[in-house]
Amino acid sequence: MSRTSLGLVVGLVLGIVAYFGGFMAFLVVTFFAAVGLVVGLVLDGRLDLGALVGRATDRR
Repeated sequence: MSRTSLGLVVGLVLGIVAYFGGFMAFLVVTFFAAVGLVVGLVLDGRLDLGALVGRATDRR
């Protein structure tokens, strides 16, 4: 699935949730979509959380 198609699907799902569930449901779904994105990026190896944590612990 291309990134364009994936973006379209995510947009459609968020639109349906906003229409039927209201604004609060829209915010909840958007939050979990962002969490899923971060988890997916970590699993793909495109985001290194160890580097972010390492910088925070080096400052102390």
